[in-house]
Formats: sequence, structure tokens, C-alpha cells
Amino acid sequence: MKPYAKIALVAALALSAACQEMPRYFGSDSTLARAAGNELRLSDVQSVVPQGLTGRDSAAFMRVYVDRWVRKQLKLQEAELLFSSSEEDIDRMVEEYRQALLIRRLDRHYVDRNVDTVFTDSAITAYYEAHKADFRSDRTLVKGRILQFPEGARQARLLKELMASPAAAKQRDFSDICAKNDFVLTDLRDEWVDYAEFLSYLPTLRSKNYDAALGTTAVQEMRDSHSHYYFQIADVRREGEALPLERLRPTIRRILFNRRQGEVIRRHEEELYTRAATNGEVRIFVEADGEEPAAEQQR
Repeated sequence: MKPYAKIALVAALALSAACQEMPRYFGSDSTLARAAGNELRLSDVQSVVPQGLTGRDSAAFMRVYVDRWVRKQLKLQEAELLFSSSEEDIDRMVEEYRQALLIRRLDRHYVDRNVDTVFTDSAITAYYEAHKADFRSDRTLVKGRILQFPEGARQARLLKELMASPAAAKQRDFSDICAKNDFVLTDLRDEWVDYAEFLSYLPTLRSKNYDAALGTTAVQEMRDSHSHYYFQIADVRREGEALPLERLRPTIRRILFNRRQGEVIRRHEEELYTRAATNGEVRIFVEADGEEPAAEQQR
């Protein structure tokens, strides 16, 4: 058995590098360290040294690298001593991991070459309609807008009338008044937000339930000591209802991609199998239930 820790560091070599350029430092293939029966030479380190290091920086890098190498060798030696009885299991796991990596790389090769990553809106919508039951919201979502303006503003009545109107011209007038007077308009009609987030723009109380406000698309109002608020909820998805398609598009794209990816991988496996079987490269010896074992079955 080799000594547990037989270490020899060529410190003088590393230290002398502090005053030399890197090309001279690698002018010979000297031994940098020995540990646990293994040897580290300069040629082993060349590929890991960052480009452009010279002088003191190169010496500092080498000292750190050599120290880590030595510690690694000692730990590996101790691990081999402690776990020598399970060496076959470790070799098996390493081989299984190697095979898994190779197969994953092969699958990725064919996926990259053959999977179409473009998904039409109609394909996404069709999947959504067929699987709505799988996408339930765990909270209430809303679309809407909130207007905050000073209490007592003379335009209050007009603002409420314009905000409630479906006419495009009146909506433009509403936006113009808000902009000219620096009223705070938070427009969330183009995105679904948690109802709790929507309420955070209003002077609400945590102890109070505001679900009653979800029952209408009319303009509603609130007040605090300084401001007047108008708010309008344009659309609602309550807890337990199907999530809106807008929120699910990225998810559905991933699902469709994974489906296409799986199809490509399965198709390639079948092509490999069929070709190998046709060429006589596959032989399967099995015992079918209720039948005599076949001496040799070629598929």
C-alpha cells in the first residue's frame, strides 16, 4: 500500500515564475507535485492556465492549482480505501451515467435537426380548448383600470361618464383629461393580474372582502382622505375557473414542443430498431407467457 500522503511540491519552480514571463515558465516539463502516488507535471497544467498571466499572478495561480490538486488526490485515495468494496457499484453507475449522456446527446442531435419550434395560434388555442380542465386558477384574476385624482376635482362627474362610455371618441377625451391634469391612470386591461394586486391601487382594508366588486363592469368608486378613485373591472376569472389563454401560451408552447420532441425521439428509435432488425443485428431471446421458450427469435 502506498503511503497515505506522499507529497513533494516543487515550490522553487512556482516562486521563480514570479519574475518570469509565461513562455519561459513552461519551458520544461518539471514535476509540480506528488501526492497519493500520482504526479502533476507542468504539461498537465498548461491547458488550464488563463491566457495573459505573467509574473506574480502566474505564480499565485499555480500555487492555488497545485494545492487543490494535492487535496483532490488525497481525498480520492481515502475514498478508494474506504469504499473499495463498492468499486463495482461505482463503476456501474459511472457507466450508466456515460451511456445516459451519450443517448441524451444523440436525442438532442435529432431533435435539433427535426423539431419545428414554430407553433401557430390555432394550434395553441386548440390545445387550450381541449385541455381547459387541466388549467384551473388558484386565485381570482382580473383585467381593468383605476383612476386616482384629487378629492373635489371639478371634472369628477365628467370623468366617470367618459370612463364608462364605450365610444372611442369619449375614451380619447377621458385619456386627454387625465394626461393634462396629471391624474394617475393605471390601465391593466391588456393583462391579467391577481385581484389582490388590482386592489392594491385602491384604498382598501385587509380585513374587508371586496368580492362584491367583481360582479359588474360598471365604473365603481372609492375615497380616502386625499383622493377620489374610479375603477372598472373589465373581465374576471374566479378561483377554480380555467386560466386565461393569454397566461398559458408559454406553457402550452413548452407542452407542444415536448410532444414534438418525444415524437422525433420515438421515430428515430423505431428507425434504428427496424434497420438493425432487417440487417440481422438484433436478436431477442424471450420466453412468452404460456409458450415454450424460443431457441432464437429474430425480429
